[in-house]
Amino acid sequence: MNSQKALPTSRWARLIPIVFITYSLAYLDRSNYGFGAASGMKQALHITGASSAMLGALFFLGYFFFQVPGAHYAEKYSAKKLIFWALIIWGVLASVQGIITNIPLLFIDRFLLGVVESVVMPAMLVFISHWFVKQERSRANTFLILGNPVTVLWMSVISGYLVQWFHWQGMFVIEGVPSIIWAFVWLAIVRDRPKEAKWLSPAEQLAVEESLQREQDVLKEVKNYRAAFRSKPVVLLSLQYFFWSIGVYGFVLWLPSIIQSASKVGIVGTGWLTAIPYLLAAVLMILSSYFSDRTGNRKAYVWASLLVGAVAFYGSYLLGDSNFWLSFVLLVIAGGAMYAPYGSFFAIVPELLPRNVAGAAMALVNGMGALGSFVGSYVVGYLNSATGNPNTSYAFMAISLVLSVVFTLVVRTQHTSTTKQKGTAQDTSTGRESI
Repeated sequence: MNSQKALPTSRWARLIPIVFITYSLAYLDRSNYGFGAASGMKQALHITGASSAMLGALFFLGYFFFQVPGAHYAEKYSAKKLIFWALIIWGVLASVQGIITNIPLLFIDRFLLGVVESVVMPAMLVFISHWFVKQERSRANTFLILGNPVTVLWMSVISGYLVQWFHWQGMFVIEGVPSIIWAFVWLAIVRDRPKEAKWLSPAEQLAVEESLQREQDVLKEVKNYRAAFRSKPVVLLSLQYFFWSIGVYGFVLWLPSIIQSASKVGIVGTGWLTAIPYLLAAVLMILSSYFSDRTGNRKAYVWASLLVGAVAFYGSYLLGDSNFWLSFVLLVIAGGAMYAPYGSFFAIVPELLPRNVAGAAMALVNGMGALGSFVGSYVVGYLNSATGNPNTSYAFMAISLVLSVVFTLVVRTQHTSTTKQKGTAQDTSTGRESI
């Protein structure tokens, strides 16, 4: 029997729900600022438009700094312990947003929240690479990152009601508590590597470990982080993710304000409308990751999706204020298309680089995404405030996505074709980039 077939399916049921919930909580605590800003926080604290844009963006500046150290610690020591402490600290910092009334302290809190959460994504990607093989990794990554749109989907609805019932301060305090509780669930259930999992038999532990090691054996050696960071694919993917993140986080953070201003609906109605793009995003992410793993063609699913997002944003720009509902449909398409290829994208680096540097390389790419998120969230917030409408920011996000498409097209990736036969799987790989 083929080793791929022998891998225990229990990994999916045991680990993926835990991974999904953990990242969902991280995304909840970074994204609900948009609802606070749209529901009276700006007026209550006398926050100017420029200060509001900076508050939204400061998280991502903090998010940049500890990406690589987080990946290094997770690979060398323990993703489990790192994420446990991060859950507790970010839960406290998230709740404090509802208590602080001093704007400089709020600036510091948002920045520190980004610093703490910066270790989570790279540590999670390293964790997944210790448990799932190449032919599974796009789907595993997708279920991790699916916590992003699914969280915004339910957060958009729940936050609207929490603001209505407990004011914006109560929303922040309440939504920070689940992360603290979940930290202890994470600590009790998760194990860093298959050989530590008592719920796997010794034969199953060995099957997973050997499959992962065989993948490492065929990769070209890369001695250190410096060599990995200077490789052409990593540089291009970092630039790609920078521009992609401008579009994503300009959209995520300011969509509630855009909808409320343009549609004139209440905060609960804003929540329901804000949720719709993320419902489409969740469906497209699952479909994209399935076909990416099935075909082995990561790059095509990335650039095509982002091009659709760029066209949709440009269509919203052309419509201007003439037709809110048509513009909203285009925003739904843009949101869904931007999220669709995440799983495929983060499966690329581990297929190009060996384990000793792959985690840090993914962290560098994600860190550049954090800088793009800072630029996107700040510039979109500033443009909306300065112009009084979101039209200019639509054009800005469209241009950013087009640039990300260009960088995706020029990077050389490994294309793995998987042909399924009766009871076996045959893999052939070509076109690996020389590091």
